[in-house]
Amino acid sequence: MADTNQKAFFDYLMAEYNQPFNGWDFSYLAGRRTDIHRQKAWDYTDAVVAAMKQAHSMLDMRTGGGERLARFLALQPVPQVYATEGYPPNVQTARDRLEPLGVTVYAVRDEHLPCADESLDLIINRHGSYDPDEVRRVLKPGHLFITEQVGDQTNLRLHELLGRRGKEKLVHSGAQEPPAWNLAFATQQLAQSGWQIIEQQEAFPITRFHDVGAIVYYLKAIPWEVPDFSVEKYFDKLVEINHFIQQHGFVDIPFHSFFIVARKV
Repeated sequence: MADTNQKAFFDYLMAEYNQPFNGWDFSYLAGRRTDIHRQKAWDYTDAVVAAMKQAHSMLDMRTGGGERLARFLALQPVPQVYATEGYPPNVQTARDRLEPLGVTVYAVRDEHLPCADESLDLIINRHGSYDPDEVRRVLKPGHLFITEQVGDQTNLRLHELLGRRGKEKLVHSGAQEPPAWNLAFATQQLAQSGWQIIEQQEAFPITRFHDVGAIVYYLKAIPWEVPDFSVEKYFDKLVEINHFIQQHGFVDIPFHSFFIVARKV
């Protein structure tokens, strides 16, 4: 009986892993993964839409499937809009969604931006890597770069539950091995590249998972978080996580994000 139950649980996890994921749409996890927000001092949407009112041209870096940019443009049209995306499965999704809106979508492999020097009024970036000098190159003087980043404390609890030693440090532009990826490091890096910091905030909200299948789907959707993740390899740890959720009703995974508005001087 135990073997039968174990096989049924394994099959359930595999079904979750094999659920289709497209663009940056996590609607499949509605009600199964919730964000427990402490008071957050910024609203990325409000900041971007307000800046778009003053822009004739803009770039959305690492647009994902283009979902968020499409919503922004519905709220505030901009005459010339470009987007980049580096994750191959998302590139065609972004093009299908954004090109009918007049957006040019570029596939990129690194931090180089396919734009001319000082050609853009606004650059936005949510959860994507960037090179401060490259962003500065393509932005017009006096204009804004708005970014919301995922800090290096994100998902550490999840790595712990999976029995991993810890997350590998992300290597961001401007340093070989940054000691941290947080607000202090990012603002210092931008300032050293000649940016004026207009606004800066940092927050540590909680992502609450209500079932282990949602965690499996989440890790499949973001393969860079646990590069060696598979149901087979982590099955025993997933069983332990399932037991924890059954006992407590959920598992809380701390997130880490920060927000910067910088002006090119």
